[in-house]
Amino acid sequence: MPDPSSAASDWPGRRLGLPASGPRSVGRLGRRIAALVIDWGTAVLVSVAFFQYQAWATLAIFAGVQVLFLLTINASPGHLLLGMRVVPIAGGYLGLWRPFARTLLLCLVIPALIWDLDQRGMHDRLVGTVLVRR
Repeated sequence: MPDPSSAASDWPGRRLGLPASGPRSVGRLGRRIAALVIDWGTAVLVSVAFFQYQAWATLAIFAGVQVLFLLTINASPGHLLLGMRVVPIAGGYLGLWRPFARTLLLCLVIPALIWDLDQRGMHDRLVGTVLVRR
């Protein structure tokens, strides 16, 4: 059995069988926040241009882009620009339900703020995904 005190010295994703760095390693906090800023900022710009910055429109645009891009290419525009993608822990296809459930939980905000030792938010844990570097 692994020593629990060594968990702090392990890298995020080790328990999931992911490398410490490089392709397939867990996307780190700075990259994830920057991707979120890109995605939210884009939604704000579209909302300002077409809806005079209605809060509901901004959230709907953000959610729609998340679902559309996750369904088609496993990454949001921000993820793509920063070299990340969302993959299922079990491998294979992301599926149809995961993008919808992950986006709903992300839009609720609180699940995204609760992380585990592998730096996965509850929105990823609950749907069985991880954000990795490409």
